[in-house]
Order: sequence, then structure tokens, then C-alpha cells
Amino acid sequence: MGIKFRLIVMNFLEFFVWGAWLISLGAYMFNVLHFSGVQVGSIYGTMGVASLVTPALFGIVADRWLNAERVLGLCHILGACMLLWASTLTDFSMFYVAMLFNSFFFMPTIALNNTVSYIILERRDFNIVKDFPPIRVWGTVGFIAAMWTVDLCGWKENAFQLYVSAGAGLLLGVYAFTLPACFPVRTGPKPNIWASLGLDAFVLFKRRKMLIFFLFSLLLGAALQITNAFGSAFMSDFSKSPQYVHSFGVVHSNLLLSISQISETLFILTIPFFLRRFGIKQVIMISIFAWVFRFGLFGIGNPGSGLFLLILSMIIYGMAFDFFNISGSLFVEKEADIKIRASAQGLFMLMTNGFGAFLGTYISGRVVDYFTVGGVKNWQNIWFTFAAYALILGLVFPLVFRYKHTAETAHAQAVLH
Repeated sequence: MGIKFRLIVMNFLEFFVWGAWLISLGAYMFNVLHFSGVQVGSIYGTMGVASLVTPALFGIVADRWLNAERVLGLCHILGACMLLWASTLTDFSMFYVAMLFNSFFFMPTIALNNTVSYIILERRDFNIVKDFPPIRVWGTVGFIAAMWTVDLCGWKENAFQLYVSAGAGLLLGVYAFTLPACFPVRTGPKPNIWASLGLDAFVLFKRRKMLIFFLFSLLLGAALQITNAFGSAFMSDFSKSPQYVHSFGVVHSNLLLSISQISETLFILTIPFFLRRFGIKQVIMISIFAWVFRFGLFGIGNPGSGLFLLILSMIIYGMAFDFFNISGSLFVEKEADIKIRASAQGLFMLMTNGFGAFLGTYISGRVVDYFTVGGVKNWQNIWFTFAAYALILGLVFPLVFRYKHTAETAHAQAVLH
């Protein structure tokens, strides 16, 4: 069995675990558990809270003490146990605790999945920028497969979606221990206390371009989970209107929303071309303005005559997500020293899915409740508010992030070839 195929299986399961509940859990919490917008936002915000600590922490462990693939496996097994617990709960406080602990263990696996892939590919003399995206695309296929499974089996508004995720997590936890060993880097003199704690990754903040990059990672990270948290609830609210109640977008909302992930599979494959042709600055600018259209089209679309607008929003999502998340990870990989690669990926997660996601889910929950009157949500105003936020980021970013594509290309060639 080829090593690329083994990494494809790992990436497929990594995102199958997430896809089984990430999109549909919001509707389950709104319509079955009857949580408020702030409460739903806070549940999704657990990923942000966890990302403030554990991605960097487990990245340190993988850099210094324990094989990265073993850390990945342990995290998935423990995270699956937390999902099984959450599936038995209906009280908000306890549900929050269970999902918080699941996030503590799951969120580090996203960066660890990348780190394990990078290490294994590099040791076999593959080109990371060229060879990783076609492998990573199978993660998105796994995410889609999970969404379709939950939708077609009728589990998108019940707790069984958590059982599906937990089962996949246990399988991946065991599988990870069979992967090639990704030993911690133990070269050179004994590290000082800062290096031992992984804090040496913060040296990246001393470089102006990295400081600004991580700042916008935080601000753009605030947009990443908004449609995940509220997209399914947005679609299910159309069922209250007789003209939409039997529409495809309402009955099979997960299938409609999965077009976003299908789009991801296409745009992931274009990342090497766009990075070579335009550089990281232009690619991130494209991502930011794609978020403007993503939210704006949600604001004017509907499952009837406006279905094509929703579909267009789903297609644009692939560009919005991949051009920031995947390209950003590759950019950090190129800029970080080999001895802090896992810690650097953890730091990227800290800014995007940590501070950024926490900020985004907290504020977005407030926005949803602000535009809810008498139990009725004004989704158009909600989505337009999010679109305006992304537009401001898009106008400011090119003015402050000064980075020449030629310098980036030269550095990438020096590191990767």
C-alpha cells in the first residue's frame, strides 16, 4: 500500500469525523434542544476556546517528546469518547462541557494531520506544495461523505450524528498508530525552557509580515465557523414558509450545503497554481472577497427562485475557505524553522480556530439574537452584517500586508527543492 494512499485514508477520516456533526449540529441544537443563538454560538465557540490552548500544546508535545502520529491517535480516541457522552445530554451546561472537552482533543488534530502529512511526504522526497493538496482534497471528500450519510439517513436533527462521528474518530485513532513514525526533532544542543515549552514558535511574531499575517488570520478566522454554525438553521427556517417547506434545500439541506465542500475539492487542487502565479498576498485577498460574496449571496438567496444564488454561494465557499486555510498552512510551513514546524502549525490554529473562531462565534451569536424578534430571525440582515465585516477586511489587508511575490517564490524554492 503506497504512502500517499495511506495519507489519503488519514485525511479522509480526519474530516469525516468533523463533517458528521459540524454542519448539522446547529439545527439539532436550535430545533430539538431549543438552545438560543448565543448558546448555539457558544457551543461552536468551544472550538475557539480549545484552540487557544491545545493545538499549540499538542504541537509542542509532537515537536519535543512524542511521535506526532501517536499524539494524533490519542486525541481522536479521547475526542470520540467526549462525543459519545454529548450524545446522551440535553441540558445546555453539560452539553457545553462535553463539546468543550471534545474540542480540546479534536482541534489539535487538524494541525497534527497536516504535520504528519508534511513529515512523511518530506522524508520520502515529495514536494509538499505540489503533492499535499491532492491528498488533502480527500479530507474534503470525507467531510462530504459524512454530511451525505447524516442527511440521507435522517440523522441531521438527532444525536445519532454524534455516534457516527465518534465511530469514525475511534477508527482513525487506532489507524494513526499504524502510520510511519514521525519522531520529534532532537538535533543540536539541548533546548532552553522557552524551546521546551514550544514558545520559540512565537519568534515568528518578530517578523512584520508574519505578525500581520497572524493578525489577519485571527480576524479572518472569525468568519470560518459562521456558516457552519448557522447555515443549517438558516435553511431549516425556510420550512416555516409553505412555499419552501417541501423544497430540496429544506428537505435535504445537508446535501445543498455539501456543495460548499464539493467546491473545496476543486479549489484545493488549484492552490499550487495560484500560489506560484499570484503569491500568498493575492491568494488571501481572493479568499477575503470570496467571503463577502459567500455571506452576501446567503442574504439574497432562497430555496425557491433564489436557489441558484445559494448554489453560487456554496461554490464560492471552496475558494473562500481553501485559499485562506490551506494556503495559510502551507505559507506557515515554508516560513517556520523545521524544529518548530508543529508548534508553528499549532500557532496558526491558535489564531484562526482559537482567538478568531472564539471571537466570531461569540459575536455572530449576538448578531443572530439581535436580529431575532418574537422568535423570527431576519436572516438577510444577519448575512449582510457578516458580509460587511469581510468587506472591511478585504479593503484593509492589501494596504498593510506588504509582501512581494518574487521573494516568496524564491524562499519557497529554497525550502522545498
